[in-house]
Amino acid sequence: MEKVILITGGERSGKSAYAERQALSLSDKPIYLATARIWDDEFRERVRRHQLRRGPEWTNIEEELELCRHNVSGRVVLIDCVTLWCTNFFYRDQRAGQDQSWVVQCLNDIKAEFDRFTAQDATFIFVTNEIGMGGVSANALQRQFTDLQGWVNQYIASKADEVILMVSGIPVKIK
Repeated sequence: MEKVILITGGERSGKSAYAERQALSLSDKPIYLATARIWDDEFRERVRRHQLRRGPEWTNIEEELELCRHNVSGRVVLIDCVTLWCTNFFYRDQRAGQDQSWVVQCLNDIKAEFDRFTAQDATFIFVTNEIGMGGVSANALQRQFTDLQGWVNQYIASKADEVILMVSGIPVKIK
């Protein structure tokens, strides 16, 4: 049953809703693995709306960093989202933004965690954002994070069996 699916696109492109439909088409009891850290009341409300959209058939797990701590063997698991997961690695201590070596360290840590997690016999549906499709930021910290996110997306896509790009709510098969 092992399979990796990557669903990518811009903000509000319909990625999460599409991923949820995909998971439910593959399992009547999928796992929703949320990587978000709740920063403020607006984000808390956003998470609440996402939770309301899902029904009781979902097993919900919250994990900010160590996805492999959770045994998902034999299950369909939706990981939402890679961007927030990368953010958690990027800001896990005070070194964020110091230099490019920090970005490389984060990348290596995320790749290792991805490999440990997806070594389980499961179907994985990763949701991510394409944040590098716009212009180059004037902010050095944002450029470093965009580098990290782009490299992580490329890594997951290289390992994925399927890659779907969401454009205005329409899935476009890439791989």
